[in-house]
Amino acid sequence: MDQRPATRPIGRRAMLGGALATGAAGLAGALPAEAAPHESRRRRGRFAGKVVAITGATSGIGAATAKAFAAQGAKVGFCGRRQELGREVERQIRAAGGEATYLRADVRVPEQVQSFVDGVARRYGGLHIAFNNAGVTVDRPPHEITVEQWDDVQHTNARGVFLAVKYEVPHLLSAGGGVIICTASSAAEQARPTGAAYTASKRAIQGVVQAGALAYGTHGIRINAILPGTTDTAFVRPPGIPDPDWERFKDAWGPLNVDGMERMAMPEEIASAVLALASDDFGYLTGASVPVDGGATAGRRMTMPPGFGG
Repeated sequence: MDQRPATRPIGRRAMLGGALATGAAGLAGALPAEAAPHESRRRRGRFAGKVVAITGATSGIGAATAKAFAAQGAKVGFCGRRQELGREVERQIRAAGGEATYLRADVRVPEQVQSFVDGVARRYGGLHIAFNNAGVTVDRPPHEITVEQWDDVQHTNARGVFLAVKYEVPHLLSAGGGVIICTASSAAEQARPTGAAYTASKRAIQGVVQAGALAYGTHGIRINAILPGTTDTAFVRPPGIPDPDWERFKDAWGPLNVDGMERMAMPEEIASAVLALASDDFGYLTGASVPVDGGATAGRRMTMPPGFGG
């Protein structure tokens, strides 16, 4: 989803950098010959040499994930409709020493999705990982949703993921395999009275993921869905709400809705889960929908605190 970001700290790496640099030669010499290159890759980042494409990364979960991949050595190409925000995320990643390129694209437009994916592969020499994250919502009971609103949610969320997969797969086939992760939602498993359009679109994403996993598993391509719980971004925060009121809302909302951890997620926590799913640690996982929701879908239905609408 196109949500608001927070920069992922890398202070510990910076603190250790001097010590690693001082002892690098001795460490490489002490390792067995076959282990030294692996250790070198680890120090550069676990995604060093990988090219990552991300949709919906001008803010929130997408931006946090772009920063996390770049901090781990990946070359990141990302898109979104809000050019000013996209350029700022690109600037922040480069200022932190990462490599990223923002390309404006609207996932509702097939030609723009293809241009984005092909542009990332052309700029960085291929594609290895894709995170299809762009999404919107409309919060109304079914009879109040206009046809135009319904279509916009479906075209952005479900059709946008389909288009991204359609244009990403040829590049992954050329690379001999890769990973695609698509943002569904805990709402795919736990609907709300005003969430018909959103839940329908997120369940459609799960169908695309399952079919894609079956179609490309023997070609070395893994495809999974991540189901984030409610995350503290502007996607869920009402515009103009003062910080103290928002903190009060979150304090009340968490225990009512997340039985496990009793709080909203932070975008960096969802980004960490995406990176884990993209890693070789989950090399046998495909066609799955992975909840990262603090236990929300394991418990009761969503409830709003007194004094708040929705």
